Amino acid sequence: MDLRALGMGLAFAVMWSSAFTSARIIVAAAPPLTALGLRFLISGLLGITIAWMLGQSWRLTRPQWRATIIFGVCQNALYLGLNFVAMQTIEASLAAIIASTMPLLVGFFAWAVMGERLGPAGVLGLVAGLAGVTVIMGARLEGGMDLYGVTMCVVGVFALALATLTVRGAASGGNFLMVVGLQMIVGAAIVGPLGLFVEPLVIDWSWQLGAAFVYTTLVPGLAATLVWFLLVERIGATRGATFHFLNPFFGVAIAAALLGEALRLWDLIGVLVIMAGILAVQLSRQRRPA
Repeated sequence: MDLRALGMGLAFAVMWSSAFTSARIIVAAAPPLTALGLRFLISGLLGITIAWMLGQSWRLTRPQWRATIIFGVCQNALYLGLNFVAMQTIEASLAAIIASTMPLLVGFFAWAVMGERLGPAGVLGLVAGLAGVTVIMGARLEGGMDLYGVTMCVVGVFALALATLTVRGAASGGNFLMVVGLQMIVGAAIVGPLGLFVEPLVIDWSWQLGAAFVYTTLVPGLAATLVWFLLVERIGATRGATFHFLNPFFGVAIAAALLGEALRLWDLIGVLVIMAGILAVQLSRQRRPA
């Protein structure tokens, strides 16, 4: 792995993890689905416009269109939509920890359902990841976490894992920014009208809300997704997914620094165990025979 790929992976991990903190600020002051739909619309139009200026085309290949639609529905509408609603009642750090288990779910289903060889280290990684989540959830349950919000986050991460397994490698072939922009438009078309229909349009305006919305639109919404596609094209999806092991740490650290969320001892222990599990699973999948 070269230095450029390493820098892209670290940048992606930080941007992806920071999305939970900015989302928590937004949903505390605005209707979550409506705000998310507007974010998707702005990010999507920006992405498509920049892609068009760069000479990219929306004449995608059939696998790219399939990936665009599946990710638009599963990642944007389901995963992010459910997380935005959930973070009205749960902390950003907890949402980040649940979402960071996605590589573990992908590794498990690839092994258990699709017959992918994982190896002893990978199996131990899955067990470690499950143990880490159990430690955190046990401690949070005693502290009175909202089970409804947790359930929405869990359903969301399963939707993202399913999309990742379904379209592995399908988004390659160029037009990266166009693909990203069109995915956002798919998400906006689903989440935006739903939000306007079911949510009261009550907004507590502040500079914090404006800053968080601009940040989440441009950085996690557009830049992080683009960096991820470029990273996958450079080193492959399996090697790129190794950087997900950093997400639990960055997610908890950013939420603590910007939102003042508590850093509990059992959270830290669970995060370290989950990180080790994700790394073991990804390294095992890299070493599997062709």
